[in-house]
Amino acid sequence: MRTIDLIVLGILKKESLSAYDIQKLVEYQNISQWVKVSTPTIYKKMLQLEKQGYVKSTAKKNGKMPEKAVYSLTKKGKTEFEKLMLGIAARPINIFLDFNAVILNLDSLAPADQKACISIIEANVKKMTSQLQDSLADNPNSTNLPATGKAVMQQQLFLFEAIEKWIKSVREGF
Repeated sequence: MRTIDLIVLGILKKESLSAYDIQKLVEYQNISQWVKVSTPTIYKKMLQLEKQGYVKSTAKKNGKMPEKAVYSLTKKGKTEFEKLMLGIAARPINIFLDFNAVILNLDSLAPADQKACISIIEANVKKMTSQLQDSLADNPNSTNLPATGKAVMQQQLFLFEAIEKWIKSVREGF
């Protein structure tokens, strides 16, 4: 969950936003593809971070819209952001891929089902590779996506291209 803290604090370091706007930004930048974060998590996280003194909320009204809480980073929040940046960067890198649980258990299935599972994973990998290629091709100089977001998308593309090659070798073993 510290990763989610880092994401939220990092977003708020750039600008004050409501929980809804943070969630929309997370969706727009496809952050949830790289880090498990859901809409309820964002709302709960905002309350938790405020309770810890890392963010403060201000009630804002925009026209006839209902009042909403807009969050900004406190001095304590800026310190925590920097602490998380250095702490998380120093940790060993773990790449958790859900489908590895399927790969580990393939030998518990009939051969036809093993091949079906591998084919499904392979199709999903190809789909993600294609989506990332399209996103990077469509927006090579887009000002909407920061350079850091593009860097993560490029990293994900390299990872999916490597997994695509790897899954072919797995297929040969089954």
